[in-house]
Amino acid sequence: MTDMTAYEERIAHLARMLDDLSEVVARQDTEIARLTRRVEMIMAREAEREFAAGGSVPLADQKPPHW
Repeated sequence: MTDMTAYEERIAHLARMLDDLSEVVARQDTEIARLTRRVEMIMAREAEREFAAGGSVPLADQKPPHW
């Protein structure tokens, strides 16, 4: 096996690994976006529930007492 063949094999393996990692990152990006939307929906629901229960500004939107 020549040095050139060894380098070509290494490059092929690295290219495949890069493609695999790219797919993982794309899936994670999709999952993070989905989870972010779900958290935003939960936060909005909780804010509505707090407002309906107390009729005041939701706790998450109030400034802390030391401000």
